[in-house]
Amino acid sequence: MRRFLVLLLCLGLCGCYTLANFRTDNRRNLLKLSIGMTKQEVLSIMGDKYAEDGIITANNPYRSETLQGKDKTFEVLYYYTDIKKADSAITDDELTPLVFEESKLVGWGWGFLQENIQKYEIRWR
Repeated sequence: MRRFLVLLLCLGLCGCYTLANFRTDNRRNLLKLSIGMTKQEVLSIMGDKYAEDGIITANNPYRSETLQGKDKTFEVLYYYTDIKKADSAITDDELTPLVFEESKLVGWGWGFLQENIQKYEIRWR
């Protein structure tokens, strides 16, 4: 009986993909990216994982949007990488934006995105 319980516990732990694992994997995969990669290459590295912990669910990418500037268009994919507050919500400050121009990775992070929003006069929220 004891072996059976240990086996069930192991199967239960191995079968769970938690949000903590999800965030860790996303942060680790960000280190594998480089400027100039195609969107497909980035998607392949970041994966299409899905995780759920009770109320919160996350998938890769968590969300995406197109930003139109004065003379440039960017596609931004947001990945869940951090937890700031355990409040059953995923907020912008818990995401890392990856910025693409013409399907090529041109940069990532909030600093990079903010620079380009100002530089190209992008209307954003």
